[in-house]
Amino acid sequence: MKTISEQLQHKINLKTKPLGALGQLESIALQIGEIQGTLSPQLNKPTIVVFAGDHGIAKEGVSAYPQEVTFQMVMNFLNGGAAINVFARQNNIALKIVDAGVNFNFPPHDDLIEQKAGPGTASFLYGPAMTSEQLDFCFQKGAEVVRKCQKEGSNIIGFGEMGIGNTSAAAMIMSEVCQLPLEECVGRGTGVDEAQYAQKLSVLGKSQEFHGSIAKAKSILQTYGGFEIAQMTAGMLEAYELGMSIMVDGFIASAAFLLAQKMAPGIRQHAFFCHNSAEKGHEQLLAYLQVKAILNLGMRLGEGSGCAVAYPIIKSAVQFLNEMASFEDAGVSNKA
Repeated sequence: MKTISEQLQHKINLKTKPLGALGQLESIALQIGEIQGTLSPQLNKPTIVVFAGDHGIAKEGVSAYPQEVTFQMVMNFLNGGAAINVFARQNNIALKIVDAGVNFNFPPHDDLIEQKAGPGTASFLYGPAMTSEQLDFCFQKGAEVVRKCQKEGSNIIGFGEMGIGNTSAAAMIMSEVCQLPLEECVGRGTGVDEAQYAQKLSVLGKSQEFHGSIAKAKSILQTYGGFEIAQMTAGMLEAYELGMSIMVDGFIASAAFLLAQKMAPGIRQHAFFCHNSAEKGHEQLLAYLQVKAILNLGMRLGEGSGCAVAYPIIKSAVQFLNEMASFEDAGVSNKA
């Protein structure tokens, strides 16, 4: 008997088109069908969760923006004015905002999930970014958010983030997991100038010297991660356990995914990498994972914006698989 993968490929090949003519849409359709174990997959209640957190390393001059921008952007999300709000509304995607550890006490808001591990991480220049207790809290809470989304009917979930300084944390994670020099991982983040970039590279280099080589995923996360990165990692692992499709946004979300895959290698079969970020290091990170991004639009915003923009393409892949006629159905002659 044919495997589900073979059955799906046969169904795709018999559509009224030349073999492979829909390109990457065909591989997306195949992957969604494999994840769901069916020839007729469905996308139910697409959801994007944006995790926000502050970083102690931001105080060391690694960002062009002050730390207050984290909480100000969260307020922008809650007021519906950010790019992620626009794209989520456009594509009927449910949006959840999580305070994973912002250095600000938000007033209660219906659209804010408050699960603060602390008022931002410690600076990893001088020690670990978080305690083991904070890391455990992040893993518990990140998984809880995803479980709730699944119980509400979602079977496809995107991961986004907000946190001044988090490209620094992501670069450290990438350097450790991929065993690459920092120079190949560190980008300009929010747009630092030459002097700020040199300062960023110097601070991160000193941090790496201080901590030395770290092998275990959770130890890397505790040392360098942000609370939002830790909760994203846990959320991705939970989504995989629940059999959901995972949409990965840009550089920071991909760094979280690196750690998730280190802990559960099979997770890659459930993941869609939504875009190739313009942030330095992301293309090499995707090459390390041996994956191909859906879009390459020069985006480097974060917020889950790449997930929201790529979702209609994933939807198109499912639609053609389910609705496009086969040669036999349409009475069209196939090639000899």
